[in-house]
Amino acid sequence: MLHNRKAEEGLHMIRKHSLMVFFIVFLTGCAGSENESETIYVAAASDLYHALTDIGDAFTEETGIIVEFTYGSTGLLTQQIQEGAPFDLFAAAHESYIDQLIEGNAVFEDSKAYYGIGRIAAVSSGGQEIVMDKDYLLSDEVKLITIANPEHAPYGKAAKETLESWGIWDDIQPKLVFGENIRQSYQYVESGNADAGIIALALMNETNLHFDLIEEHTHETILQALGIPVQTEKRELSEQFADFILSRTGQDILIEYGFDLP
Repeated sequence: MLHNRKAEEGLHMIRKHSLMVFFIVFLTGCAGSENESETIYVAAASDLYHALTDIGDAFTEETGIIVEFTYGSTGLLTQQIQEGAPFDLFAAAHESYIDQLIEGNAVFEDSKAYYGIGRIAAVSSGGQEIVMDKDYLLSDEVKLITIANPEHAPYGKAAKETLESWGIWDDIQPKLVFGENIRQSYQYVESGNADAGIIALALMNETNLHFDLIEEHTHETILQALGIPVQTEKRELSEQFADFILSRTGQDILIEYGFDLP
């Protein structure tokens, strides 16, 4: 009898232990599902690569919500969102692209918000300090100059407008190489594959390259805006992150990387 009682107690303990393991596994699975649902997917212009990544890290630290970024040219990301790409938020390098998506019923009209004004800089691949003006760009010392493709990158469009205002756009054509986006153009200069470039100031925060800020009057203002795509299933989380970008914390980080406030 004693033996049977001990056997029953042992079986009871095994069942109890198994039940506890089941609940632990179940709760862990639920937590994993919950954490997975607390992730938002953000499409962002390449000029934001450093600044928005820092903002996303600060947001995650404060809220626990994970932000996954896809960086690219604003024009190409706009096309993807128009075609239904599953992004929860879009931070464009120019407001006109958000307006385009609103007109195409691909972004909620009431979600549009201005978050920064971008600046451009003329950059040299050499470490020496050089006056980065039109005479230098036209000199024999400079063989290749890179800008982002002005057809779908707002920073490339601003670079083209600057070169036109300097009166050298036509003369400089043989030297030009287009980057798919502004970060790729920066990488061309950083690697030495281009001698100079006109790049987003926001990408120059941690560089050893010499650069000169370009005066704003030489190009259209790069007024940057964000919006929430209509296909998102996480609008509340998207609004929370958008508000964070527009908060004092988010704006201070943007200022640190060279953005002006809108």
